Amino acid sequence: MSLNIGSIEEQKQVNDLDFPLVILPPNDQVASEKLAFDDWITAHNAELHERLIRHGAILFRGFPVSSADAFEAFLDQTDYQNMPYVGGAAPRTQVTKSRIVTANESPATEKIPFHHEMAQTPHPPGYIFFYCDIAPASGGATSILHSAEICQRFFEISPEFAQQVEQQGVRYIRFMPAVTDTASAIGRSWKETFHVTTREECEAKLKEHGMSWEWLDDDLLRTESQTLAAIRFDEETQQKTFFNSILAVYTGWDDARNVANKAVVLNNGEVMDADVMAKTVEAMDELCVNFQWHEGDVLFLNNHTVLHAREPFTGDRRILASIAFK
Repeated sequence: MSLNIGSIEEQKQVNDLDFPLVILPPNDQVASEKLAFDDWITAHNAELHERLIRHGAILFRGFPVSSADAFEAFLDQTDYQNMPYVGGAAPRTQVTKSRIVTANESPATEKIPFHHEMAQTPHPPGYIFFYCDIAPASGGATSILHSAEICQRFFEISPEFAQQVEQQGVRYIRFMPAVTDTASAIGRSWKETFHVTTREECEAKLKEHGMSWEWLDDDLLRTESQTLAAIRFDEETQQKTFFNSILAVYTGWDDARNVANKAVVLNNGEVMDADVMAKTVEAMDELCVNFQWHEGDVLFLNNHTVLHAREPFTGDRRILASIAFK
């Protein structure tokens, strides 16, 4: 059986390739029977991975994925190795015992800005997977953006500043509470962020991540990342990418503890250029794809070449997620 390629109104072409690539069941049996679906995945694992690298994003629509357990079973049929969610800022809830968590639980009224998953850490995941358990009544699109496209535009907006970012790299500064603040999009506690219960365990994790830290009143933790590359060359696609969390941090890391425009700095300590940041945000919104979820949809993203974001929404919305090692 060959892949059954579909289309959605929202998709575009990037490098003459569908973005995202839409894959539909090849027949009624694969669309309705778990055993046939499992066999189909196993038979096409290699081709699906190759397509994911080439296209950056694959949307699976119409397959028999109807629960968190079914989503996990889908991923278990692939060759992608589960990665613990250690280091992320967003509040999340573990859904299954092994690999499925909720997507960012920030308030429905907030837009989640574009980012490569956990790019503010030294060991970000290679892949991120999403599953639509409940589609929102309105809004709530997951926005995807090809990193090579926005990288090129970033250098066009300000060649001088872009070169500074590329040459120096950036550092991320974050204040974490001891108890998760679910009212904040970045309110994940240091205990949940690093999967620890004590300061000593936390400090061991911080050392592993090459971070510096300071303990403040009320068990508040100030962390600063090591200098991380913000412009990277992706060997698999041979493209320069905007691989960072600069805009997500600069526009989104605001709460009772954090000041967004001071939370990411160049290696020399200088803050980001406000005009360049504003123009880059506009370019991201121009270049991205906003697709509406259907219940049962599964989205695979190559985290090294695709950024993602979320639009505000109304009504219930439940998107589940999982990450994997490169």
